This record gives sequence, C-alpha cells and structure tokens, in this order.
Amino acid sequence: MAFKYYKRRPCKICKGDIDIKDVTYKKPEVLKYFMTERGKIKSRNRSGACAKHQRKVTREIKRARMIGLLPFKVDYYRSKRNRRW
Repeated sequence: MAFKYYKRRPCKICKGDIDIKDVTYKKPEVLKYFMTERGKIKSRNRSGACAKHQRKVTREIKRARMIGLLPFKVDYYRSKRNRRW
C-alpha cells in the first residue's frame, strides 16, 4: 500500500485572507477564529496557521485573556456536563 501525501493548505495569514495587522489583542473578533467554542486555542492543524503565525496568535490570545477581552474558559459547557439527574 502506498501512502498518499497531501499538500498542506496555506496559512490564512500568509495567503492574505487575514491581515497580519488584524492579529492583535485589541481585536478579539479576529482571534476567535483561532479558538474553539470552549475558549481553547486551536492547534496548527485545525487553524491552518504556519508555525510563525501560530506563535503570534497564541501570544496575542494570551494577552487578550490577561486584559479580560477573551475568556479563559466558558462555564456554560461545564455546568451542562456536570449535571446530576
């Protein structure tokens, strides 16, 4: 059996879909693209960012969390999951 190699999709920031100047802690609506609904940072495989831009996105998300623009976690999901009937 031969393995199929696939071409990695290009980084959205490198490609130009998202401007590098928009990836800042001041614009949480852009950073939410790189986060899950629960508030976790997506991995490079899921977000489609290259290593350089993934580091920048991670740094800016952590800054926005410290300021309070983005949540550390979302309690809504946790309360639903731990319900006792």
